[in-house]
Parts: sequence; C-alpha cells; structure tokens
Amino acid sequence: MRKISLFFILFVLTLPSIGCRVDKASQHSSTMDESTTPATEPQPAAPAPQTASTVTDTRPVIACFGDSLTAGLGTDPGQSYPDYLQSDLDARGYHYHVVNQGISGNTTKDGVDRINSVLARHPYLVIVEFGGNDGLRGLPIADSRANLDRIVSKLKSSSTKVILAGISLPPDYGPDYIKQFTDTYTLLAAKYRVPLLPFLLQNVYGVPGMMQRDRTHATAAGNKIVAANLLPLVQPLLKK
Repeated sequence: MRKISLFFILFVLTLPSIGCRVDKASQHSSTMDESTTPATEPQPAAPAPQTASTVTDTRPVIACFGDSLTAGLGTDPGQSYPDYLQSDLDARGYHYHVVNQGISGNTTKDGVDRINSVLARHPYLVIVEFGGNDGLRGLPIADSRANLDRIVSKLKSSSTKVILAGISLPPDYGPDYIKQFTDTYTLLAAKYRVPLLPFLLQNVYGVPGMMQRDRTHATAAGNKIVAANLLPLVQPLLKK
C-alpha cells in the first residue's frame, strides 16, 4: 500500500510540469504558424512624379567642387552652400544649374582624381574648394599646392571659368604652417588670374549659431552666409 500511495503521489506531482510542456509546445507551434504564413505580395509602387532632379536640366552648369564644406556635411538635404547659392541666383534671375560635387573627406589629391568627372558635365563655372583635409592631416604644403595647381590648370585649359575658395587652419597648427597653407590660394589665384575668396567661412567661423559642434562645418545658417560670400564673385561671371 505504501508503494502504491507513493507512486500515486509522484504521479500527481508530475501533472503540472506535463501541462507546462504541452502549453509551451502549443505556443511554439502557434508562433511557427504565424511566422511561416506567406506575407502579402507587395503591390507595384506608383510611378514617382517628375521633379527637377528627374527632368534633364539644360541650363549651364555651375559645379561646386570640393570636400565636406561643399557637400554640406552635418546639415539636412537642401542646406548646403550650393543649395543656397542656387536659391540666390534664381531669385536674381540667373538661369544656371548649381551642382553639388562635394565629397566629405576629400583631399586635394582626391580632387585631382575626380577632375575628369567634373569636366564631363561641361561646366560653365567651377568653384574649387579643397585643402582643409590636407591641412588638418598635416600633409606637405608642396603636395597640396601642386594638386590644386593641377585642378585649376586643367579647368582653365578647358575654358571653364574658375573661382578659388580658400580655407584656414586652427591656431595650434603654428603660424608658419598656416601662412604657407593660406598662401597657396593667393599664389594660385594670382597665377591663373581667377577670383579668390580667401576664407570660405568668412563671417561664419566662430560666430554663434553658424558652426556645428565640431567647430569645423557650418550649420544651415552658416551655409547661407557662405553662399552670400561667394555671390559677389559669381555674379560678374554670369549672363542673364
């Protein structure tokens, strides 16, 4: 009797665990059924409406050729200085297509490597902005100067109008290096007789609200000022 009673007690005690296993198994089966249910076949997307970017623009091209300062790194689409330059020109009745050909991280060497892609657009005018990444990396001034020379020379030889935009460096790079660095733009502008904006971030750098937290790139408001800085150099080269 003791054996029978003990067996009966053990049998009763195992009932909850069996129930749990059954419940878990049924839950697993339910989950599997849901996950393996075929998804609804996606419907074809409606054709995208035509916009200015999808329609061929026949206006003469102004190419803004540079690094992250041109690309508008850290700002929303439509907030780079080329975008604001386009708006400024449109408002003044100039019929030109401003193209942003800035790539973040580019050095002057990258600019040399990309020059043919710019020329392939047959630009009327190119605004050249390179050198900041060279300087921040402490690259040899002679190399940066030679690369910028090649860029401006090739553009000029194609009869493209050129504007050169310069940049500077933080004070901790030392006065000698900074002077040699900034002299590059002055020397090349004089050599090729092209308009020069000595400092792209004029009235932007160090001004509250105009620079991002990295203290390197302009905010949207700052990029508006950059476009305004360039406008007096751009307008005399254009036709209405």
